[in-house]
Order: sequence, then structure tokens, then C-alpha cells
Amino acid sequence: MTDRCYYVAVIGAGPAGMFAARELARKGASVVIFNRDIKPGGLAEYGIYPDKYAMKEGLRTQFRQILATPGLTYFGNISIGSQDELTIADLRALGFQAILVTVGAQGTKWLGLPGEHLTGVYHAKDVVYHYNQLPPYSQKKFHFGKKVAVVGAGNVMLDIARFAIQKIKVDEVVAVVRRGPAEVKFDKKEMEYVVHNLDQRALNDEISRVSPQMLDIHQDPEAAKAQILEALPKAQPSNSTTRLRFEFLASPTQIIGEGVVSGLEVEDNSLYIQNDEVKARGMGHKRIIPVDSVVFAIGDKVDETFGLPTQWNEFSKNPEPRFPVDDASYEAYDPSTTSVIDDIFVAGWSRQASTGLVGYARKDGTNGAKAVLQYLHTLTPIEPDENALKSILKKLGKYVVTQNDVRKLIEIETTIASSRGLESFKFGTNEEMLEKIMSIG
Repeated sequence: MTDRCYYVAVIGAGPAGMFAARELARKGASVVIFNRDIKPGGLAEYGIYPDKYAMKEGLRTQFRQILATPGLTYFGNISIGSQDELTIADLRALGFQAILVTVGAQGTKWLGLPGEHLTGVYHAKDVVYHYNQLPPYSQKKFHFGKKVAVVGAGNVMLDIARFAIQKIKVDEVVAVVRRGPAEVKFDKKEMEYVVHNLDQRALNDEISRVSPQMLDIHQDPEAAKAQILEALPKAQPSNSTTRLRFEFLASPTQIIGEGVVSGLEVEDNSLYIQNDEVKARGMGHKRIIPVDSVVFAIGDKVDETFGLPTQWNEFSKNPEPRFPVDDASYEAYDPSTTSVIDDIFVAGWSRQASTGLVGYARKDGTNGAKAVLQYLHTLTPIEPDENALKSILKKLGKYVVTQNDVRKLIEIETTIASSRGLESFKFGTNEEMLEKIMSIG
């Protein structure tokens, strides 16, 4: 690091954190990125479906370029939070004038249903991290069985369905959707990967079953079905006989089983309109869908143990921002004292959990940096104390990963992929990654 105007810590190295750090460094700040993982990328590295090679490599190239930005320093393999190796108070003590939190939505959102403790019940994020080889999720054992229920109606639901269909090749995937076919949130492009396995006769029967409720609120069942089937002309080839089907107007009420999952109990719903939005309400009738596992793809929330106040699954934000960007607030806020946390800012999914994908995170991270810069311009520039930071990192007693280490690791993985004729290769444990990094020296 060099002598620059302001000293900023960015916590998290996903798209929001990386693009925020670049914006800050380009505008004259000395920026230190702290990352829990060894490699940068966050959901861009560990959340995108593995077969999307071109997209992932394009993002990795951008991240490598960002790490080469003058004034920017990267430290990976460091956990920051109220119960972790470093706390926000530690960063303040090191002289950081502002802290931008871009750790994403690391908490897990559950419905609090009976049976969620059973073997075979998972959150989609854990499964996504597993098949994308993020330690320690890469080493976790999963019990899926032959029939998998995926609760949700978005792109993450389709990613889980794609994994179950193409990778583990289960007999059946059931998408359990709280509202109707007109309210599904997935993209046609994502549906193309699994629509070849869609049981169209079952879809017709399901549309017929829920048509009365749809017609009651003036929805067109045939139009909704046609929208789901829009993916057919560009359907991707399938490598399995897995059957994919939908259960609409169904809200999970409990998971059935003794030790392991044997079924998902759902309550049938009706539809109604409230404030121009389609809502679902239970009708009292419950039934059991026989399945061997249940995956909840219902969104995420921030980690409540991180050390910042939370509201509505996100870190609390100043309702009357001092430094707004595009009329949005990026300033951390304590609702219990109705006071702004002066030097803390949030961006990306830390600001709005489960909102948008990489493009959103990039823009929101950049805007978060702009809010931080407004705040910094109210302060007196300082000279960063590099020795103090090096001293505290040494006291952690563990290997701290640098930009150069990341570059070496990527080169090693690229070489292995090439030698094995693979599109890509990724080490599945932190121990393997650190061993390879240290073996080069």
C-alpha cells in the first residue's frame, strides 16, 4: 500500500465488494479487502451454475484486473464479525476511516416448520455452495434420495432442479410453489436447461387443477402455461430420465419422517388480490407429497451475528441518508437508538438480501463506494498504518492470502484443468488450496 488520502476497509470480495473497492481506489483511497474465502468472487465464483464456464471466466478475468488496481490490497482466509477472528472494533482500532460491508446474505432463511431438522432437509444456498465446491460445503454429505422437492419459484429453484436432474439424476423433482403458475419468477433461459424433463401431461393436469382459483382473480391459465413452455424451442438436451413437475398453490406446513424425510405436507391455497399484488391464503386442506428430500429455495438473509443491527433480513439502513446515491441509503443504522453508525456502510446483498444477480451487485457496490466517498470528504485524510495491520494479521496465527497468492492459485488450477482436458478445475478444500499456494512460495 502507498500513502494515499483515505483509509477504507471493504469486507467481502463478491462482485459488490470488488467493484466497490476498485471505485474507492480509483478515487484515491487506500483500500483493504478482507475476504472470508481464499479466492475472491463470492456468488460470482460459488453461486453461478458450474457449467456456465464463459460467464465465470469473464468474471474471474475482471476480478484479476481489479486486484491489480493501484492502492488496493487483498487479504483472504480472514473471517470478520462479532464472533470471528477480527471485529469491526478491531478495524476501527487499525485506523480505517470507513468500513464498507459487502458480505452478502450469509444467513439462512427458514420457515420454522416441524421436521426441518430431519436428514434430507436443506437450504438451497448450502446445495449451491456444495456443487460449486466452496469449502467447507464442498465436503458436506447430502441425502437426496430418488424424489426431491424444491420449494420456490425462481432461478435458484431451477438451479437446484438442474443439479438434481443432470448431476445426481434423481427419479423426480417436484417444484412446490406457494402461488400460481402466473407468479413464477424464473427466466425462460434458465428453464431451457430443464424443460426437456418437464412432464407436460402433469403440467396440463396441474393447470386444470388450479384454473378455478386463477379465473377467480381474472388470470388466464393457458397464458400462464404457455409462458412456462416458452423455453421448449431452445430446450437443452437432457442426460437423464428425471421427471420434473410442479405443485402450484401449495404452502409447506411440515416435513414428514422419522430421522429422514419421507414426505412434505402442504396446505392448498387460494389466490386473492391485495394492493394490486397476487397473494395466497391457506384453504385448510392439507396433503402429503411423498419425497426423500426437501430443498428450500426461498431467498436468504444477512448473518445476524455479524455485529450490525438488522431489519427484514437485511442490515438496517439510515431511513434519511446523509449521503444518498440514486435516492438509496447505504449507511448502517441502529433502529434501537435511531442513530446512524457513522463510519459503516453496506452494499450488495448486505443492503438488499437476495436482490438481483452479478449486474445488480456490481452497480450497488459501486454506488456504495460513492456513498463512502461522500462521507470521506467530510474527514481529514490520514496516512495508513501498514505496520499495525501487518502485526494484527500475524497474530492471527494462520496463513493470510494475498493478491499474489490468488494469482498463483488460479494459474495452478488452470494448468490442472488443461492437463486433464477440463473446462475448469477447482480445489474443493481450503487445505488443498493453501498447500498449493505455500508449495510455490
